[in-house]
Amino acid sequence: MAKTMTSRERMLGALSKQQVDHIPCCFMSFTALRKRHNEDRYKIALAELEMGLDSMLFIPTAPRHTRPDHPDLRGLPVRISSAVRTVERRETLPDGQVMLHKEYQTPAGSLTSVVALSDDWPHGNHIPFLDDYQVPRSTKFLVTQPDDLAALEYLLVPPNSEDISAFRQEAREAAAFCNQHQILLSGGWGVGWDMCNWLMGMEPPMAAAMENPEFMEALLQRIHQWNMARMKVVLESKVDLYFRRAWYEGCDFVTPAFYRQYMLPILKAEADLAHQYGAKFAYICTSGTVPMLDCYAEAGIDALVAIDPIQGTHTDMPLMRKTLAGKVCLWGGVSGAITVEMGSEAEVRSAIRQAIATLGPDSFILSPVDNLTVDAPRTWENVRVFIDEWQKTR
Repeated sequence: MAKTMTSRERMLGALSKQQVDHIPCCFMSFTALRKRHNEDRYKIALAELEMGLDSMLFIPTAPRHTRPDHPDLRGLPVRISSAVRTVERRETLPDGQVMLHKEYQTPAGSLTSVVALSDDWPHGNHIPFLDDYQVPRSTKFLVTQPDDLAALEYLLVPPNSEDISAFRQEAREAAAFCNQHQILLSGGWGVGWDMCNWLMGMEPPMAAAMENPEFMEALLQRIHQWNMARMKVVLESKVDLYFRRAWYEGCDFVTPAFYRQYMLPILKAEADLAHQYGAKFAYICTSGTVPMLDCYAEAGIDALVAIDPIQGTHTDMPLMRKTLAGKVCLWGGVSGAITVEMGSEAEVRSAIRQAIATLGPDSFILSPVDNLTVDAPRTWENVRVFIDEWQKTR
């Protein structure tokens, strides 16, 4: 039996594939709780600790509504070159369909996007630069051909001095809070193929990866260089854990062969960079992971985050455990949207027991996947049940 650990020690122990006093339970995302605390990350962390959970503080803490141009990319502000002129306009077609147009005029040419406005469009007359929501509504994407990459250079610039200074101040405050409460300090997000989807849509990158892989390699390398510059700023503040979002990097969207040739070297370089700064590296991918398991081990990531046994395709938890045991910490194990938000008490308890028996107990962090968003009585009752069943494993 390991000695009683602080939450931070327990989380770092699991991420390091070491023995811990008991399985940590850290919710990777908890929107329902964030709503109750008005997105105050410090209050959220304290509330999680009060519930008995292992918590972590993520920096930068800027909530979604403060990121109008990159609502789905957490982290440092996304800036474009001062040499770029941005023009947005609204057009109503003869059939009444409203179209939003956005043009980035750069010294290397213009990039344009067009979105068909829907009743549930959340951004007014504005088209964000990077956003999940606009992808299915877009009729013209920013990047469509290799010639667009020169102009894209002006939209992917490193963090400026003001952003770095503001982040460092926040990081100092966050580190003091985490030291006081002995919880994990995390940061991010890195991004790769997900950004290709924001820039090009979902299907065009898949086709280009097969028909013009050199084009996609060039785009991925440009994103990688931009990503590394942003990573360094966060890592210099000595976070314990760095997150890279990769929800669209499973075999649902890229072939294993393309992944190994073009994406694995990038992932390895980013994991290596985190390790150079003494941080752990976590990779968030919910679906299509099984064909890439050997790549994750080879890349040297410390945690595979968001293992969903219900909603994720190609999710074989016994195989994940067999392949990655002792090499990669596994984080997740229970579907948040299906089991916790909609399931019965018996289903929640059964799912937790199954997750622990299959993925644990070592090198495992229990969590609903990906998120708990519905602020409703059933959600909160099942959260209570979730924590109660987890605590029985101590």
